[in-house]
Amino acid sequence: MKLLIKSTLILATLFLSTFIVIKFTGLLTVEDIEAMFETLKSQPSYLLGGVVILLLFADLFIAIPTMTVILLAGFFIGYPIAPLFVFIGLLLAAFTGYFLSRLWGEKLLRKIEPDENQIIQMQTLFDKHGMLVLILSRAIPILPEVSACLAGASKMPFSKFVLGWSLGTIPYLLIVTYSGSISDINNPFPAILTAIAVTTTLWFTWAWFLHRKMRTKSAI
Repeated sequence: MKLLIKSTLILATLFLSTFIVIKFTGLLTVEDIEAMFETLKSQPSYLLGGVVILLLFADLFIAIPTMTVILLAGFFIGYPIAPLFVFIGLLLAAFTGYFLSRLWGEKLLRKIEPDENQIIQMQTLFDKHGMLVLILSRAIPILPEVSACLAGASKMPFSKFVLGWSLGTIPYLLIVTYSGSISDINNPFPAILTAIAVTTTLWFTWAWFLHRKMRTKSAI
């Protein structure tokens, strides 16, 4: 458990540091992304779709406002094409994080914690609860990337990872892109309400899960 928490905090700090750098240097703002979409809106949809894929893939390495990109994809590209581009971008980011961590994660874990028992315990814990973490990871920024990397480092079976990722990501991207597609400058409420509803639902689910685990632990 100690190694899992330590690894999560280290990964979260790394991803958060990119957000802080981008935020304070102004390298890429939400306004920049909106302007980019606005400039390309008259171009073929595959060009704008390529930008969507690139931005969502880059989120693995630098902090990108993912939900904003997905909403804008729905607004500028429309349904049902936008979900395809969003799916590809998120898939590339998740699979890259998983496979890179599967290749190199264990070596890094041994540098963090040389105790073999701690590594085995972390793998066991993530194998037990990792599926739910992947499903609910969209509730919190940075958690999707962290959970994908932890899944790889913990040697979670690829099929199990794909299932957890799909259950958590596909409904999310379909809902968010659709709300973006039915929104416009004069009526942004579908996008706003969707952002609030999706985030709140996932947050409450996380709270319920943590409360249940604490009750189970106290009962033992």
